[in-house]
Amino acid sequence: MIDAAILPLQRRALQPAAVWLAARGVSADRITLAGFALGLAAVVALAFGAFGIALLLIALNRLCDGLDGAVARLTTPTRRGAFLDIALDFVFYALVPLGFALHAPATNALPAAALIAAFVGTGSSFLAFAAVAAQASEAGRTAPRYPTKGIYYLGGLTEGFETIAAFVLMCLFPDAFPVIALAFAAACAISTLLRWRQGWIAFAPD
Repeated sequence: MIDAAILPLQRRALQPAAVWLAARGVSADRITLAGFALGLAAVVALAFGAFGIALLLIALNRLCDGLDGAVARLTTPTRRGAFLDIALDFVFYALVPLGFALHAPATNALPAAALIAAFVGTGSSFLAFAAVAAQASEAGRTAPRYPTKGIYYLGGLTEGFETIAAFVLMCLFPDAFPVIALAFAAACAISTLLRWRQGWIAFAPD
């Protein structure tokens, strides 16, 4: 919901580190892959109940997610990089609830399943909009886009910032995971419905 507002602040904050990495030949794709590896480690930490470590790894994953784009803009952004970034992000988002489910299946499995299903709704509506918007752009129609993103971007009630905020709360209060997960799943469902409506309107026949 507030990603568009915080992106310029994030970009300025990460610029010095991105310049340092780019000057040393660290590619954006390498940062993306390193971030995903950190995300996988976070899932393992969650499964074993090491919530503090998991929170740190999630934070590092998100740091890499910001740095890869910053480095790409300093070098040569590629379609492969944009694809890799968004594809791994969606897998990471789904794996975090799985980590909580693995830790306590009896209490967490059903809320985790509900949240992952809700992520399918937000992710599929997001990517469907991006694909159709790209086709519309090629046909000469206009479509909204974040200028710093590699794909056409449809906002919503639950975006990256809100998702990570929910993950932080889950790590800080793991016993409350079922309540947080179900509440956020409901918010994601609302976001999906709003995105369906936006896409229906945006791509109405001329």
